[in-house]
Amino acid sequence: MIGKSSDNDCPHCCRECIDICLLCAQASARESKYSAQICKLCAEICSWCAEQCGAHDHDHCQRCAEACRDCAKTCKSMSA
Repeated sequence: MIGKSSDNDCPHCCRECIDICLLCAQASARESKYSAQICKLCAEICSWCAEQCGAHDHDHCQRCAEACRDCAKTCKSMSA
C-alpha cells in the first residue's frame, strides 16, 4: 500500500513496522540492554498497523494485519 491513497494510516504503518521489527530483531540478537523497551514499542506499532491494515478488505492488508497481530503478541511477551 506504500504510495497508494487510503482513508487511514495503512500505507504508512507498514513502513513503520518494517523498521521497528528489524531493529527489534537486531537488538534481540545482540542481547541489547534495551531489547525489552524496543520490543514493547514494536508491539505497540504492530498493534497499530494491524488495526489500520485490518480495516481494509484487500487480501494483502488482511494478511499484513494477521502478521502484525502475531508479531505484537510475541513482542509483548518479550518485553515483560
